[in-house]
Amino acid sequence: MNLYQLYRRQALTLTRQEAWDFFSSPHYLNQITPDFFNVEITSKVPEKIYTGLMLSYRMKAVFGWAMPWLSEISHCDEPHRFVYQQAVGPFKFWSHEVCLTEQPGYIVIEDIVFYAMPLGWFGRMMHSVLIRKKLQRIFDTRQAYLHAKWGLDV
Repeated sequence: MNLYQLYRRQALTLTRQEAWDFFSSPHYLNQITPDFFNVEITSKVPEKIYTGLMLSYRMKAVFGWAMPWLSEISHCDEPHRFVYQQAVGPFKFWSHEVCLTEQPGYIVIEDIVFYAMPLGWFGRMMHSVLIRKKLQRIFDTRQAYLHAKWGLDV
């Protein structure tokens, strides 16, 4: 299994609690992702996330096809970090950790994503010609949105 990694780090003019409230809520996903991603939450979302929480979505990330995605919050250390992992979805493996580190006057957010493609050689080929670029675009859009709203150059 080929394991891929995506890493982003960004400084934002938010308190840790403001950042936690924003990033731990799936309701903001469509604001911080490109239009092609189109996330529809299909499960109830509680006010606060917790370890073991299952969240279901439908998204149109590739070719406009609606894909189901079920994720589990596998770790939750409010307001420092959380990890969600794909239980059902298009990847063979997906784990996304969001870390919030407080600095004087700002917060540093780190996105640490590990993922693997299904379908052997075909999945690896799709990753090299399409999926890697789509994921980079999703996180580029997220970074640009966050920078425009709360960005800080440090």
